[in-house]
Amino acid sequence: MSLLLVAGLGNPGRDYENTRHNVGFAVVSALARKQGVSWKNQAAFEAETARWDRAAGHTVVLAKPLTYMNDSGRSLRKLADYYKIPVDAVIVAYDDINIDLGLVKVSVTGSAGGHNGVASLLEHLGNGFTRFRLGIGPKQPPQMDMKDFVLGKFTSAQQDLVDKTLETYVSGLTLLIEEGADRAMNSLNRRDPK
Repeated sequence: MSLLLVAGLGNPGRDYENTRHNVGFAVVSALARKQGVSWKNQAAFEAETARWDRAAGHTVVLAKPLTYMNDSGRSLRKLADYYKIPVDAVIVAYDDINIDLGLVKVSVTGSAGGHNGVASLLEHLGNGFTRFRLGIGPKQPPQMDMKDFVLGKFTSAQQDLVDKTLETYVSGLTLLIEEGADRAMNSLNRRDPK
């Protein structure tokens, strides 16, 4: 049986719903809805998890760490250890300020790029997990504090775009799960999503 850990990053609680930093939560939640799997709160992992049993013995453990973004790695380390999932079988969906809103990029290596959630993953898991980077950029206005921007809510026009693009994100994440990083990169890492 093969196991994959697929996590969305975000912050727990109503105050953070629909913020730019929580777009990873939104995409993984949408994937769970599409597959008809339900979440359960697992205090031992400091996460909500859902189990998606695919065909032929492939199981996907979906996770939303409840540690707050900057400590996400702690939760995912516990899950990876418990399920004996190696770092190269971990996929993480998260917001990326360096990618335009509505676009997505898949990558396997790199630095945290100023993203505290990714820094926590690198600290606890090490490099080698697959990144499903969801564009939230560019930062407008440019002089706005980064923290205020990522913890801010989308404008109504941006939220409409996110809602419209959610299905595309879920399809892209499903492609990544089913076909692997190389195929997903070839298909998704284009400048223009049309």
